[in-house]
Amino acid sequence: MTRMWNAGIAALLALTSAGKVWAAESTLDSVKKKGFVQCGVSDGLPGFSNPDAKGVWQGMDVDVCRAVAAAVLGDAGKVKYVSLTAKERFTALQSGEVDILSRNTTWTLTRDASLGLTFVGTAYYDGQGFLVNKSLGVKSAKELDGAAICIQSGTTTELNVADYFRANGGMKYTPVVFDTSDQTVKGFESGRCDVLTSDQSQLYALKVKLSKPEEAMVLPEVISKEPLGPAVRQGDDQWFKIVRWTLFAMLNAEEAGLTSTNVDGMLKSDNPDVRRLLGLEEPKGSVLGLDDKWAYHIIKQVGSYGEVFDRNVGSGSPLKIDRGINALWNKGGFMYAPPVR
Repeated sequence: MTRMWNAGIAALLALTSAGKVWAAESTLDSVKKKGFVQCGVSDGLPGFSNPDAKGVWQGMDVDVCRAVAAAVLGDAGKVKYVSLTAKERFTALQSGEVDILSRNTTWTLTRDASLGLTFVGTAYYDGQGFLVNKSLGVKSAKELDGAAICIQSGTTTELNVADYFRANGGMKYTPVVFDTSDQTVKGFESGRCDVLTSDQSQLYALKVKLSKPEEAMVLPEVISKEPLGPAVRQGDDQWFKIVRWTLFAMLNAEEAGLTSTNVDGMLKSDNPDVRRLLGLEEPKGSVLGLDDKWAYHIIKQVGSYGEVFDRNVGSGSPLKIDRGINALWNKGGFMYAPPVR
């Protein structure tokens, strides 16, 4: 009986201890304690996450991290970036090396259900395509039978290519696999492959890196669905909701006509949707464990989704990617956020 009692006490103490550890390891508490958000980004992809000439990280994925820092810490600059290859990214998030993975990563069933992580939403709707030299004389992906194709390892592109060639008459190809996007570009430029394949957004970004970008073209076919978005570790619902509603706040800001330049003036707005988003009416930031100006900080310091898109990959960037399906739902696109209410 004594042994059973002692065993029960030991089990209770273990559970209590585990609960304390879990509470102490809350991502929100950890971020507040260290004073910055640790963000996993790519190893260099213009428009999404790439250091500029001064070493300052820029891009859509970077701005998601900056927005989270603005929401949680009131300062979009309080982010430390960890450059990760496609192979490294999931382990870095699982191990706690980063608080957020914001690295042009496709949301799939396998990744969502078996890697101990959760996608918070879609920040960019994409699809896989093919980049070729114009001198190859190819106008369609269906003309690529027998081609050598440069592919980055650890990505969804490998399976997508295999599926596409198999589904189109069993076409043959030779994969030329690299670990990083830079290596893939160099392989394409050096002639190790005829074609470079990746998400179309990445193809436009990688094309900019070519010594003669005008000699390359992206073929018209889009062979897959690639919803790209940030991910967090499973088991921390509060952090998941903070990151998710950070993305939603930028989308709702664009829909409401809020920008980084007009948000101060909009604090006097009578529009109830605007007032709720800016923390002037319920629900307050406490529902997320944040202060009431969490969304204001995001909009003021980072901008609306439209601003983030335009300056990084859209009309205000070298990439000049059309909004297309990444436009708001009321402007012909897929982008839609639940209301702040």
